[in-house]
Amino acid sequence: MDRDLTELLEEWPFEAGKISVRVIEGKDGEPRIQVRLDLGILQMHVAGRPDGKHPEGFDSLLEYQESQIDQMQMDEISEQDAQETGAETTFSESDEEEEDARPNRFLTPEECKALREEAQQYYHRYIALLVLEDYEAVVRDTSRNLRVLDLFRDYAIEEEDRNAMESHRPYIMMMRARALASQAMQVEENKAAIFAIDEGLESLKTYYESISRPELFEESGEVQMLRDMRDALVPKLPVSQKAELRQRLDAAIASENFELAAILRDEIRMLGGDAS
Repeated sequence: MDRDLTELLEEWPFEAGKISVRVIEGKDGEPRIQVRLDLGILQMHVAGRPDGKHPEGFDSLLEYQESQIDQMQMDEISEQDAQETGAETTFSESDEEEEDARPNRFLTPEECKALREEAQQYYHRYIALLVLEDYEAVVRDTSRNLRVLDLFRDYAIEEEDRNAMESHRPYIMMMRARALASQAMQVEENKAAIFAIDEGLESLKTYYESISRPELFEESGEVQMLRDMRDALVPKLPVSQKAELRQRLDAAIASENFELAAILRDEIRMLGGDAS
């Protein structure tokens, strides 16, 4: 049935430069996330696949493909067990050659396209969840999309598909670290928040090194975002923590434990203190 959405859209006006998000109750009594866009309203399920579908009976296409990989690995283990228990007597040389020739990559371009479209749904949702300050769910969805990138990298047939989303990896890693830090900040665990940021920065550094582009680390907007977040957190740390490090540094110097002293100086500098 055709329906004019004008009344619904006028009830919730679009505001340029602002991500407007709300949670409503669906007809089934379950919550839904709504995002106001310039040309309409985007509605998503809070958990599972954002559009509520269950492809191949799974919660998502990603989980379906991961189950296929698990089954493939189980089949390989079963074949190996069969050979080790004596079934190898019927295993011909041609069978061995066929086994060696089995491709490790099996995701077709069509399957990769479907996975990218699904990942886009999760992207829309974790941005909305960030606005709603549901940081645990942001960590869930960003971790999930990182698994998609790993799947492409390891199993896509076409090189184009293996690289299609790889440029998004630093952003997703940053968003995950940001959500972990924000989650800790919600319960006033600023030290844990800084730890989450430092882990995120180290992961980004490792990533750029793994693609042989370490110089991109210092140029990365994602790195700068996490550093800015860290700089804003440091002044909120208890003064006693910095004082404790200073006392331990003085004791290390007095006992001529210069290796420990160097480590403590680095920690003090990272906290924004004077380590001289």
